Amino acid sequence: MSARPGQPGWADVRKDEAHVRREREKARALRATAWWKAQVARGVCHYCGKTVPPAELTMDHVVPVARGGRSERGNVVPCCRACNASKSCLTPAEQILDQLAAGGLVPPDAVPDDPLSGPEEP
Repeated sequence: MSARPGQPGWADVRKDEAHVRREREKARALRATAWWKAQVARGVCHYCGKTVPPAELTMDHVVPVARGGRSERGNVVPCCRACNASKSCLTPAEQILDQLAAGGLVPPDAVPDDPLSGPEEP
């Protein structure tokens, strides 16, 4: 899954701009809650586990908003900027496959070019 959004072979995600706008507004409100402030105060990235200053943590949507994710407690986690940037608009499963393929642990042809397509017909 070496392709990234905008590159050939990547899933064509047609995001709903109205949904994205609504969810960004909800994310702004969620950042102001005591719950989110407590998450960030721990100073730990959800993905890599590194301890970083709370001010350096960002809000990441586990299922990206552009892919239909929502700005709610079950779908947002604090993460460092490096992890947020590397995750991009991947789901966690796609990110794991991408990392495995990059490390040579999965044959490149086992990782679909289009993560939203089903298995190929024989």
